[in-house]
Amino acid sequence: MPSAASSPHRPDRRIGAHQLAPFLSGWRNSATKGPGYRVLADRLRLLVLDGRLPVDTVLPSERALAEAIGASRTTTTAAYRLLREEGFAHGSHGAGTWTALPAAEPAGAPYPLATDGLPGADDGRGDLSSAATAAPPEVHAAYVAALAELPRYLPGHGYVTAGISALRARIAASYTARGLPTVPEEIMVTAGALHAMHLTLNLLVHTGDRVLVEHPTYPITIDAVRRVGARPVPMPVEDGWDAEQARTLLRQTGARFAALIPDCHNPTGQIMDTPTRQAIAAALADAGVVAIADETTHHLDLRAEFGRPAPEEPPLAALARPGSVITLGSMSKSVWGGLRIGWIRAERSVIRQLAGLRAADDLAGPVLEQLASVHLLDGLEPIVRRRRAELAVQCRALQAALAVHLPDWEAPTPQGGMVVWCRLPAPRSSEVVSSARGLGVLMNAGPRYGVDGAFESRLRVPFARPPEQLAAAVGLLAQAWHSGGYHLPSQSPSLQADVV
Repeated sequence: MPSAASSPHRPDRRIGAHQLAPFLSGWRNSATKGPGYRVLADRLRLLVLDGRLPVDTVLPSERALAEAIGASRTTTTAAYRLLREEGFAHGSHGAGTWTALPAAEPAGAPYPLATDGLPGADDGRGDLSSAATAAPPEVHAAYVAALAELPRYLPGHGYVTAGISALRARIAASYTARGLPTVPEEIMVTAGALHAMHLTLNLLVHTGDRVLVEHPTYPITIDAVRRVGARPVPMPVEDGWDAEQARTLLRQTGARFAALIPDCHNPTGQIMDTPTRQAIAAALADAGVVAIADETTHHLDLRAEFGRPAPEEPPLAALARPGSVITLGSMSKSVWGGLRIGWIRAERSVIRQLAGLRAADDLAGPVLEQLASVHLLDGLEPIVRRRRAELAVQCRALQAALAVHLPDWEAPTPQGGMVVWCRLPAPRSSEVVSSARGLGVLMNAGPRYGVDGAFESRLRVPFARPPEQLAAAVGLLAQAWHSGGYHLPSQSPSLQADVV
């Protein structure tokens, strides 16, 4: 059992009982089987694993939590003890209990913590949390071509903070072609879009700032905002973006920054149309707000695949006041996550500041991957055309499986992206995710995509796996939905707990 010696200092971060209670809503659902203390421990463990309850957070006292959730103190005490025994909490007499991750994965645990990046199993087990696909065959050929070019870079020191010139020029040209004139000096290559997000927030946002975020949104956006000490301001978008609502929120909260996903929104799959982009851009400009527009999934517009063709919308930055929108992009969704290549499009002065900030972090990105990315971008259109066709087939397969096994769930067809944002007939998302993990299926609960415990009746289900695997996974998901409770798997697959 982990002791206080393994974490000698009590963390400063803490969460109150009434702050934690919304994340535990429905923890004792009638469909959930097993002793109450174990069910509660399962829910707390899930909150730690999916990031809603950060590591090194002091939990409320057993008495305070018991009163807040309507449980007995015996139940909360036993739940905390079980978390400590499994390594998901540390504690000491007089210092309380705080969250942790095990030094090693517990034997037989249904909550695996590592990943080998390999595909899921044909029986449906595996990672159903990741919206990321396998690499297309062009990736290997691009690396071969990149290796042939690498020798001319070897005499140099290899540290190119803003990215190699060829890649910056290629990315800039793609923006110009979309109606946003761009030069290479307005591009900085990063280690993926998340790296770009962190750099941008660290440059612009300060402790106490308010940042407008879509609700729901990509959960790591919320994490990144909070990591710099800022406060996310949720703007509902399940029924689409509302510029007047954005104006009201900006006026009422004084937010000076916004984080938006206008293209193939994650997780709703919506695409912001041009009139709405114009209205949102005007609202941001009138409030003096700087927006970060995440275009990671820009190339995954599926409307034509579903018989609803529509013209490509321009980048948000092309409709906004100059300098008011910083655009993020990535190779991860259109090509392959293993490349770890993303970028920032901003004014030259901002790029220079970002380069200086990055130099104190990781100095520069890998040259070989950047060279390969130039080749992939040169031949990107056939790659994304094929990817869109595959994703449409997989989306239909997922919806068909859900209609058979979980007919009470609403599974709307997304306009783009790689996920279906399902509406459940009851607020049991966290319970189902906890049970599904025990069956070998890793997912993220709906509240992971919201602020302060929202979306317990939602579940993001990616369709980035082959149709037969999706069908099998939905079968396991249906077991979790109908049975509830805690399952010990006969074999614990190696999965990841990150959201992509």
